Order: sequence, then C-alpha cells, then structure tokens
Amino acid sequence: MYYVYILESPEAKWYYGYSENIAQRLIDHNSNRSKYTRFKGPWTLVFLREFDNKNKALKFEQYLKKSRNKTFIKSNFQEYFLE
Repeated sequence: MYYVYILESPEAKWYYGYSENIAQRLIDHNSNRSKYTRFKGPWTLVFLREFDNKNKALKFEQYLKKSRNKTFIKSNFQEYFLE
C-alpha cells in the first residue's frame, strides 16, 4: 500500500509526504533524519490516506502540496484526518 500523510509540528505547521511504510517514516521524521522536518518536531500524524496505486498517491501528494490551504484540505478531506 501507498500512503499520503500530513504531519503537524508543535507550531501547527504542516508537512506533506508520501511513504510505503508510514510507521518507519514517522520515526524518521521524529529522529531528525528528514531534511525538511529536522529539529522542528516532535511531529504528530494528523492525516493519512491509503492508495493501492503509487502513481495516484504521488499525484494526490502533489495536489495537497500545491493547495497548501488548511481550511480547504480539512473541509474536503476530513474523513482522512486522525484528530
């Protein structure tokens, strides 16, 4: 399976990502192994959407990154939020 996720920092900033192993990816982010999230955590997983097709997952990740509108994302994809 392929996953698109959103992490939230203590400052309420979002990081959008894609992974085939979400558990390991969260560990990587919180262990400062990721360039863009390093020293900005601890990160909390707030959004998770599963795909069976890698190409669809990557396209959806790019869609979220381009929109970067929290209100829009929360209202249109609320079923994928873990909160």
